[in-house]
Amino acid sequence: MASNIIKPAYAYTVVYVRDVAKSVEFYSRAFGYNVRRLDESHRWGELESGQTTIAFTPLHQHETDDLTGKVQSSTRSDRERAPLEVCFCYHDVDAAFKRAVENGAVAVSEPEDKEWGQKVGYVRDIDGIVVRIGSHVK
Repeated sequence: MASNIIKPAYAYTVVYVRDVAKSVEFYSRAFGYNVRRLDESHRWGELESGQTTIAFTPLHQHETDDLTGKVQSSTRSDRERAPLEVCFCYHDVDAAFKRAVENGAVAVSEPEDKEWGQKVGYVRDIDGIVVRIGSHVK
């Protein structure tokens, strides 16, 4: 249990990608996010996403590979996925799904109503990462 002295705030989700600039531009177009930052080296990019930042960095870089190990590739086939799913909520899931696919996302599963009160569709981003496009749970 967290003490009263330490109150963590969820700050970042870092997505390791092949090309930071392409991924930042893709997420901006496909999912409607504004770009907060893309550094000149194209080794770090961020999207405006409320209190938690979505950040992108290259798959391989000496700063982290040497400290924590190399990043495993996100997928090996269309029947496998990374142990990570990025989820975005929209009021109009069908329109968001269509926009994503029209802007380069690969359709995995068309939006459908789920038994838990959410409409959900799935796509893959340009690195093969699964993105859930859903409504807020009722």
